[in-house]
Amino acid sequence: MAAKKPSTTNKTTQPAEATVAATDNATETVDMTGGDTTSADTSPRTAEAKSRFNAAIAEAKAGAAALGDEAKVRAGQYRDEAKHKREDWSGEARNKAGELAVEGKHKASEALSGLSRMIDENAPTLDEKLGAKYGDYARNASRNLQENARILDEKSLDELADGSREAIRKSPATAVGIAALVGFMFARLFR
Repeated sequence: MAAKKPSTTNKTTQPAEATVAATDNATETVDMTGGDTTSADTSPRTAEAKSRFNAAIAEAKAGAAALGDEAKVRAGQYRDEAKHKREDWSGEARNKAGELAVEGKHKASEALSGLSRMIDENAPTLDEKLGAKYGDYARNASRNLQENARILDEKSLDELADGSREAIRKSPATAVGIAALVGFMFARLFR
């Protein structure tokens, strides 16, 4: 009996492919399982198209980088301009506030002097109607107001601010009471 030769069949693990159509740029192949794949043809036209495409991408990247750099430079310039303008405006505002504070200090001094004169002018009337004791109180108050007006006029804003801070530290309750009284007087005055 002759020994049977085992039959050899082609059992490969890779699917077989069949060429469906071929063009100048690519060959389309279909595998036997139903999927299709595209493999690039290395013709001169394909290589030229790829190089042009890559050059266009490189040029676009360079353009985007240049725009980004220009945007950073302009942003820095705008930031510097804004900083200088802010400093200018801040300096102008500080100067204007200083001018207004000096003007306000002068007006307050004038108001105290005017109030002092008014009280001093009415002191004789108080002497007649209420007695000399009340007239003396009015004259004393008038002198104190005149002295405070003189001090207010002579001192600088920094000295006044320091003096106010010190007075508030020494007697916060008195400072709150005076602020409430001044607020009430302004409310009545501008009503």
